[in-house]
Amino acid sequence: MIAIGSDHGGFELKQEVIKYLEANKIEYKDYGCYDQNSVDYPDFAKQVCQAIVDKECEKGILICGTGIGISMAANKVKGIRAALCHDCFSAKATREHNDANVLALGGRIVGVELALMIVDIFLSTEFSNDERHIRRINKIEID
Repeated sequence: MIAIGSDHGGFELKQEVIKYLEANKIEYKDYGCYDQNSVDYPDFAKQVCQAIVDKECEKGILICGTGIGISMAANKVKGIRAALCHDCFSAKATREHNDANVLALGGRIVGVELALMIVDIFLSTEFSNDERHIRRINKIEID
């Protein structure tokens, strides 16, 4: 199950990602927002991240205007490793090396086609389980 959320700046791209998830029969839960009225991105980052921490969902996708603020908010939650990705290489590398469990996107930065490629790579790439990556991840976890 994928947790997905956005603020008003990421709402349009979130609708496209939802279409992609549905077309690929990937289960998801939408934590809002539900229209383009102005909202605060930390509220949605917290809901998506809590669903992952509570093991309701395996991974999350968060979208705001730039992806910056919502990724910063997500990374304040213990157990969350959110990666802001605007290219395919970063999406693959953050899954293989960082075991990122949240993908952050900028709805005003990336086009729909690139965003969907990034989502596809993020969701289909497995963590490497290399000892060096596990060691590094353990060093960045919040106490």
